[in-house]
Amino acid sequence: MKIGILALQGAFAEHEKMLDALGAEVFQIRQRSDLDRGFDGFVIPGGESTVQGKLLRELGMFDDLKDVIRNGLPVFGTCAGLLLLAKNIENDDREHLGLMNITAVRNAYGRQLGSFAVAAEFADIGEIPMTFIRAPYIKKAGRDVRILARVGGRIVAARQDNMLVTAFHPELTQSTAVHEYFLNMVRSVQSKALRDV
Repeated sequence: MKIGILALQGAFAEHEKMLDALGAEVFQIRQRSDLDRGFDGFVIPGGESTVQGKLLRELGMFDDLKDVIRNGLPVFGTCAGLLLLAKNIENDDREHLGLMNITAVRNAYGRQLGSFAVAAEFADIGEIPMTFIRAPYIKKAGRDVRILARVGGRIVAARQDNMLVTAFHPELTQSTAVHEYFLNMVRSVQSKALRDV
């Protein structure tokens, strides 16, 4: 199983380390030609969504990446990745990938001092540690979106078809549970593709 990780900015190395430990073949995506290598899943790490969106456009990757996700490539977005995938961002009028039927709020918990860690329930997994750093949250989710976790009444993880997002950073904890959940999503898509052949 090959997983590409967007490595333009943000916490991509931590995702890479965790997925590698789980047995996935992982490589960094830094330029347009990397998208041609063929991969089964894709990770958009935390960082600065505005910077990542700008770099995706400048490097000519934006439209191609949007197309492969729209066509079913499993994708996992954490923090900034959630914002890039969200159809609407309440306090940001820039358009990013806009593929997931959610409305997000940027920096919802404040700046760096608003960072915190908790343990909370995640659907199909149980209680896991969650680390929030200048985190967004999901204010609204469409009917086709499954809510996976809430903290303080706010939606902090969700899934829609091939897209998984978390407002927190599972890669900054010792728990591999969310990354395992994502790899199971990838396996499910692979199995369906084989059945459809």
